[in-house]
Amino acid sequence: MKMIIKHEDGRKEVAVTDIEGLVPKNHLLRKIDRSVNWNKIYEIVEDLYSPNMGRPSIDPV
Repeated sequence: MKMIIKHEDGRKEVAVTDIEGLVPKNHLLRKIDRSVNWNKIYEIVEDLYSPNMGRPSIDPV
């Protein structure tokens, strides 16, 4: 007679993590983030967003 082995269902597991923990401290994108003036992006796109029309906007940065 064959024995059936029932495995635990891994879909019920939850893992909590954050971006800071996923991206290494010396990653190129971190260096770029520190070097770029992201506030300039808001100035460039501010006329494309309406404060009172449609759904709330998604942050462009």
